[in-house]
Amino acid sequence: MELLKKWLGHPEDIYNLLRFKMGGYRAVMPRIDPDSLGSGLRTCYRYLNQTSRSFAAVIQALDGELRHAVCIFYLVLRALDTIEDDMTINLDVKVPMLHEFHSYLYQPEWKYMESKEKDRQVLEDFPTISMEFRNLSKVYQDVISDICHKMGVGMAEFLEKKVDSQHEWDKYCHYVAGLVGIGLSRLFSASELEDPIVGQDTELANSMGLFLQKTNIIRDYLEDQQEGREFWPREVWSRYAKKLSDLAKPENIDMAVQCLNELITNALHHVPDVLTYLSRLKNQSVFNFCAIPQVMAIATLAACYNNKQVFRGVVKIRKGQAVTLMMDATNIQAVKAIMYQYVEEIYQKIPSTDPSSNKTQQVIATIRAMSLPGGPITSRHHYSPIYLSCAMLLAALSWQYLSTISKATEEYVQAGEN
Repeated sequence: MELLKKWLGHPEDIYNLLRFKMGGYRAVMPRIDPDSLGSGLRTCYRYLNQTSRSFAAVIQALDGELRHAVCIFYLVLRALDTIEDDMTINLDVKVPMLHEFHSYLYQPEWKYMESKEKDRQVLEDFPTISMEFRNLSKVYQDVISDICHKMGVGMAEFLEKKVDSQHEWDKYCHYVAGLVGIGLSRLFSASELEDPIVGQDTELANSMGLFLQKTNIIRDYLEDQQEGREFWPREVWSRYAKKLSDLAKPENIDMAVQCLNELITNALHHVPDVLTYLSRLKNQSVFNFCAIPQVMAIATLAACYNNKQVFRGVVKIRKGQAVTLMMDATNIQAVKAIMYQYVEEIYQKIPSTDPSSNKTQQVIATIRAMSLPGGPITSRHHYSPIYLSCAMLLAALSWQYLSTISKATEEYVQAGEN
């Protein structure tokens, strides 16, 4: 019954979960017909679904040939990432592989059969992926190869190097996510679905990636600690603890939350760039593709801000909340309203004694000015009482059925996971 209580506290979630499941998802994530693809592309989309269902869903909503280019881009980077993550590969083998990985795209027979990672199929059948890469227009090949090269070099640099300064944090996030944003932006422009400026303005594209990556790093503190990974910058956490792992100790929770708030404030500085970037997009499928992960990220940061649970377990946004964000974030004004809503939520939680409180207030003021300049706070939800009453009644009668539905929608509502 706890699930029922949660839903009754958020009736708009019930309404949107139903609307989403009954066909609303097709508006933002339509599926392609696999019979329309050649055998190589069908295999690539199968690998895409196996390695990231959520990303597969948003890729399949892209228009035209851009869809295939982004699919191959994702699989190439997934293969590169699998090499980086595989701790069974000695560094004297791994480093040259990362540096040279982009060249394997042009070697029809290259594959790697010794990986122990769960996504090793993208390495074992790399010839299929590289073949489809070579079938892309040269303008797409050039972008993918260039980004793959830069990312491989960056990954190799941080293999034995911890993130110390905030500058290095930005640099690491650039290598693993900012370059993805830059590469995608160049693909958008190359497809001519977007103007050249989208691919040329690398600073804004980089911020798109950094905002998502920093959100993931902040949210995943405990999971990374349990796996022996550290991505929080020493320059920040060393002001609050002797060791990063000390932040998870109950006696250090107050200092841990202050550290958390400082990092969230750092991440919020990318939001103005995100809004500027999104305001330039013209193609609806590209806008949805870019906007959905960004609104998920701001909602996640709002849930994490000043929240002790980050150091005790998993902090997630509700599935119904995620569905609502997906279905709402289809134009720039709606995205601005969403951003405004969640930074306002953060603002209301800022402790007066928090060391970062002034900086947090300042960045929120900037985001407010860009989101709704001079305008009042308005709700994005305008559901009639009869819809809410019906939804609540249906929840009371069939909450167990809806819990099954919510599991089925999970592949769609975590678009920022990769």
